[in-house]
Amino acid sequence: MSSDILLGEDLEVRYRDRLALSVERIALREGEILGILGPNGAGKSTLMRVMALLQMPTSGRIWFRNRTGSRAAEALRGSSAAVFQRPHLWTGSVAFNVSMGLRFHRVSRSEVRPRIERIGELLGIGSLLDEPVSTLSGGEAQRTALARALVVEPDVLFLDEPTANLDAEVKTALRQDIERLARTRAGSTLLVTHDQHEAFSLADRIVVLEEGRLVQDGSPADLYENPATLYIAGLTGAEFAVRGRVSGVDDGLVVVSVEGVPMTAIGAAEPNAPVKIAYRPEDLVLGDPSEDELRDSARNSFFSTVSEVRVLGGLVRVRLEGPPAMVALVSRPAAEKVGLKPGSRVSVRIKAAALHAFPL
Repeated sequence: MSSDILLGEDLEVRYRDRLALSVERIALREGEILGILGPNGAGKSTLMRVMALLQMPTSGRIWFRNRTGSRAAEALRGSSAAVFQRPHLWTGSVAFNVSMGLRFHRVSRSEVRPRIERIGELLGIGSLLDEPVSTLSGGEAQRTALARALVVEPDVLFLDEPTANLDAEVKTALRQDIERLARTRAGSTLLVTHDQHEAFSLADRIVVLEEGRLVQDGSPADLYENPATLYIAGLTGAEFAVRGRVSGVDDGLVVVSVEGVPMTAIGAAEPNAPVKIAYRPEDLVLGDPSEDELRDSARNSFFSTVSEVRVLGGLVRVRLEGPPAMVALVSRPAAEKVGLKPGSRVSVRIKAAALHAFPL
């Protein structure tokens, strides 16, 4: 447990007869940003409140710096700060709100204003310090809440959907500031989000919750390359899928018959079981429909007919009639080289490692 600043073990939260959360182990390591990702209702905020010791689990333990129970709660309370989806601000000025954490930590009066001004400048609200919070926009209010949390330089920073209620431009700017300042003004950060772009761009490691259970724990690259569920595959861009039935199983790979075409994918399923194969359109390679090209290629090679070509800036989206019917995303130079147009025949190749089969 030496590198884990915060650890949850055998956590369960029940509301009457409903199991809302069941997590065997989750750890926040020293110096990392850990993302908790999942759909609405997955239990993300509940898990954060339990980890922050703002809510007691029905069963299980939280460890903070090798302490548990009341000793952990007392130590974490004095070493952490939190920012929630809707900022909780007191009536008064921005400076008054930012100073609250410093007052709690009994920072000397002579240090308070300089530290407030420093964090205000870093978060772009330096000119607003003496303004009443009632005049702030949504983004300015969230920056004020973030400044209040970061000004104390917490060992653990809890962020619960910090950009969820902001428009796209404000969200992007705040996300960049969070990444920059969380790494320099906080020891470790636990970030709750349902936004995969936020999790993948900010977090060093991501845990994914589905229906209150932790279904995968890994780096963004781990989730991208080896998604554990169809939901996670969709998060990584594999929003398209084809259905088929398993015709063979071979050491972590399955051969699936999709509209009569055999396709090899990563997965585990019994023979003859129905599955869905998730794929990313950019992983399809389109080429000239020559027999030689397909004969020399590896698994998952077949011919198809183009039914639609749509230019999307520097990329081209291609719908293939099949079988199997699929969607490809290629660069404009690649599309021009092959001469893609509706009705044209193409060869299609996709590596088995780019396909993930999930039982239905």
